[in-house]
Amino acid sequence: MSAAAFKIDKSVMQSRWVFPSLNDDDVHRLMKDHDLPEIVARLLVARNIGSAQVETYLNPKLATDFPDPFALQGMQAFADYVADAIIAGKKIAAFCDFDVDGSTSAAVLKKFFRHMGQELTIYIPDRLTEGYGPNAKALHTLKQSGADIVIMADCGTTAFDVIAQGRELGLEICVLDHHEGEDRLPAANHVINPKRKDDTSGLSMLAAVGVTFLACVAVNKVLRARGYYESKGIAEAPLKTWLDLVALGTVCDMVPLTGANRLLVKAGFAQMGKGTNTGLNALCAVGGIKKTPTPDDAGFILGPRINAGSRVHQADLGAKLLSCEDPEDAKNLAWTLNDCNDKRKMIQSDMMQDAISRVEREGLYNDPLIFLHDTTWHVGLNGLVAGQIKEKYGKPTCVVAFAPGMDGQLEGRGSGRSVPGFNLAALFMQAREAGLLIKGGGHAMAAGFTVTQDNIAPLQKFLKDAADKVAHGMELVSEDPVDGVATIRGLKPDFVRLLENNVGPFGAENPSPHFVLAFVKIVSADIVGDSHVRLQIVDQEGGSRMKAMAFRAVDTPLGDALLGNRGRQAIHLMGQFRINEWNGSESVEFHVQDAAYPVGMVE
Repeated sequence: MSAAAFKIDKSVMQSRWVFPSLNDDDVHRLMKDHDLPEIVARLLVARNIGSAQVETYLNPKLATDFPDPFALQGMQAFADYVADAIIAGKKIAAFCDFDVDGSTSAAVLKKFFRHMGQELTIYIPDRLTEGYGPNAKALHTLKQSGADIVIMADCGTTAFDVIAQGRELGLEICVLDHHEGEDRLPAANHVINPKRKDDTSGLSMLAAVGVTFLACVAVNKVLRARGYYESKGIAEAPLKTWLDLVALGTVCDMVPLTGANRLLVKAGFAQMGKGTNTGLNALCAVGGIKKTPTPDDAGFILGPRINAGSRVHQADLGAKLLSCEDPEDAKNLAWTLNDCNDKRKMIQSDMMQDAISRVEREGLYNDPLIFLHDTTWHVGLNGLVAGQIKEKYGKPTCVVAFAPGMDGQLEGRGSGRSVPGFNLAALFMQAREAGLLIKGGGHAMAAGFTVTQDNIAPLQKFLKDAADKVAHGMELVSEDPVDGVATIRGLKPDFVRLLENNVGPFGAENPSPHFVLAFVKIVSADIVGDSHVRLQIVDQEGGSRMKAMAFRAVDTPLGDALLGNRGRQAIHLMGQFRINEWNGSESVEFHVQDAAYPVGMVE
């Protein structure tokens, strides 16, 4: 069945499936020029990869494709400055965000300065009491500890007041960030951010850990040129061995897996497979990862555990683990993070049930933007709950919980998750300029803010009005791209591996290929855990069965459709193929993201 012949109305998740309109001549040209299987060539054409880009895209190499760190605006001056500081023996500290991107950035900095013989002080803010971003109290603490210079990683671009206060304390401050900024820059000594308005590097896809790594490469080059390593009798910093941290932070921060990030992630996961990071080895063991970790492992097993510490008042555990050199200490840290993650799951489940109940009871699913707030909720789980609400209802979602601010007064800590076409970071910056937020910023699809209790109602109206203007009375739900139509019979793990090895790594802006299994029958369907639906499916004409999973689908339109269609009419399923390993054998399973009822075929 050709994709062009496949038609549906709206899916059960109220989405439209869109197949790419490809030029067959372009597909055949790639097949011929680069000896590619047709499916790989089609996926490359759909991703706008031309013939001249194919080799770099499929096989990026550190020797030829590594980005030039000095292309980033201000990097040469920054590298000279840090090299001067290292040679002069100045005391340097780092303030890093509490998420995986911040923790990996902290670990890269820790390892880099440790190699130079300097024990870097790392400050990770408490997510629950300090919130996101730099704060004056933290800078006071670092100053009192003897720091001359503070490097801010994965934050700082919009911390105008705090950085100004830090400079008044006598601190020199450098920012290594990747978040959306404004036309002005903070009064830091150096600001390295590929999203600066005057940056022309073309590296805006980088996560903060990518920016941090490039900064270390640049400083390393300056130190080498000055003869620092030779004079100290030490080897150059083993930068390549830290690419595993870069890959982990890049994947978990869900930045675009395009351009330089494809190289950093491919090379990073290859490095991860060598097992050179003691902390990562311990975390893999705790998480049950026995083979070379994959981006899926990073997103679903490693990342949540690293993040978990910050959600239960132990924000620095992730950075400590990832920079740990002692196997026994690493083991203890990994198990502590695992316990934190179990605790997080229980709290999140209760908070999610409360949030959904509120959306349903108050009819908030009819709003162009869902806004929820509660003084009893856990501030460390706002983003996770906002993401699940967004996925369930297909609307931009903001979730606010409350915690004491620096002045002891209760303030709202909000997280937002968005849909394509609705830039939350820009909106939060507008709200801050309008006096509705204490601070706010982040990415287009995921951003955060701090708000006083008095401004909750005005902020809610501001955000909903903005969403309504964007929607123009229509749903803020994008069409879902689909790469092709497949059948169950004859599908082997080699097919999935072919896609992963050629078109992967997959992530933001390079999604795992989505296929439709058309006219399949659901042989069995049951609930696994609290929220997942497990299926056995078969082609309409019969044949071998395939296992399928619909994660977090219970009590959603998708879950209702799957559970209610057991043994009944044929149905179309849309999702992704994965390799399932069990007892040493491999099979293909299908991860269902949407479903639709057949309405006919166009021949």
